[in-house]
Amino acid sequence: MPVKSGVQYLERLNKNLPDIWIAGEQVKGDLSEHKAFKGLIATQASMYEMQQEEKWKAKMTYSSPLTGDPVGLSFKQPKTKKDLAARREMMQAWAYTHHGFLGRAPDYMNTALMAFYAAAGIQEEKNPQFASNLRNYYAYCRENDITLSHVFIQPKAGRLSALLRIFEDPAAARIMDKNKDGIVVRGAFLLDTQGATSDEILVYPTPFPSEDEESPYAFAFAVPSNLKGVRFVCRESFVGGDSVYNYPLSSRFEEMDTLVIFDDALVPWDRVFICGDEYMSMQLFSESRFHIHASSQIMCKNIAKTEFLLGTVESMVEAAGLNSYGHVIEKVTEVIVALETLKALQFAAEKGSSLDRWGSMLPNRKPLLAANAYFPKIYPRLIEIIQLIGASGLIMIPDEKDFDTEISGLLNRYLKGIGLDGKENVQLSRLAWELSVSTFGGRQTVYERFFFGDSSTVNSRLYNCYQDRETFMRRVKDFLS
Repeated sequence: MPVKSGVQYLERLNKNLPDIWIAGEQVKGDLSEHKAFKGLIATQASMYEMQQEEKWKAKMTYSSPLTGDPVGLSFKQPKTKKDLAARREMMQAWAYTHHGFLGRAPDYMNTALMAFYAAAGIQEEKNPQFASNLRNYYAYCRENDITLSHVFIQPKAGRLSALLRIFEDPAAARIMDKNKDGIVVRGAFLLDTQGATSDEILVYPTPFPSEDEESPYAFAFAVPSNLKGVRFVCRESFVGGDSVYNYPLSSRFEEMDTLVIFDDALVPWDRVFICGDEYMSMQLFSESRFHIHASSQIMCKNIAKTEFLLGTVESMVEAAGLNSYGHVIEKVTEVIVALETLKALQFAAEKGSSLDRWGSMLPNRKPLLAANAYFPKIYPRLIEIIQLIGASGLIMIPDEKDFDTEISGLLNRYLKGIGLDGKENVQLSRLAWELSVSTFGGRQTVYERFFFGDSSTVNSRLYNCYQDRETFMRRVKDFLS
């Protein structure tokens, strides 16, 4: 099957409804019509539809090496700088569709899976079957345009029970049994963003130390989201409502985060990529250069998002007539500097790319890891700038329905902005409110803060790869001597 359309994406989700719970109720009926998911699903359907449109098809797809049919370009292993550029253009086009608000758009996991596939050879000598499983699964996802979610971490109860042995019934996810059909897995994982709106889930937790020769905590696999024994528990929905006027962002881009529970779920052997080998679990993750490949997609998202924030800020400044105030201009230029910094880092990473041992054209990791450390710090400041410029306008935001009543004339008179009538000005304020004050906006800020881990983890990743430090130290020593 070649790339799927938006309609096929909807049909597949509605047909393969997993075991999903939200607000104390199990989801029944078409997922695409559920108030917590329909806005996001419609947005992603439009993204998949782009793959079918003539004006986008050449930029969104490439020919399958198996069938010659068009398949998603984000699945492609880049082997040249031209490949890298083509992938960037494709991912940037999708990022502009969701303006960077989808942290787990489909191309994120397509890219991640490609990275693991490319490095599958590391298992060839010791576990050739697992290497073959990984390659076959990548081909399956590419050829069927699978929408994939993932989990890498566990709840605190699981981490504590494994490390401290403090619970009689340990909560750490583990392999409970192995039989002729596969492995039996019990445990819980978070944070599965879009777990409820994906076809399949990739499970690859960081293994806990184990005294066993074969660690029950070391595994990686992928299964359909509707596999028996798998349950998704949703957090509270942050969709404010259906109105795109009142809730311009959450009505379109609210990605649901879920706790995924494996209740003695049987994972077939052909879907297992790692089993019991703690060392291999860490090696495959490292050798795949997951963080570098995924960061290429993330850069497209972050640039699109920062451009959207800049457009919002400048619209607010213009509507309020603040563009002659020095302190306001200073705040706007902070957003501009952030945007140009991200673009420069993206350019440097692509320009400095080189082939790795797996034949992938790997972007220069230093600019990308620098961006991973920079964006979580600057994003809250960008949101603060919206709050500082918006001020009371972020609070005094009537409902869309108020403009359909007898008081609409008064609202248009007293709430208008420069070049905007009252309804248009309030609409802009509601956008700024969703960005910076609402639960949707709050979740976005926290999500960006911890996108690739806490600041200590992200900073250590950059610090440890930055070997130029030694060169600079020697230069200083030479100067002092």
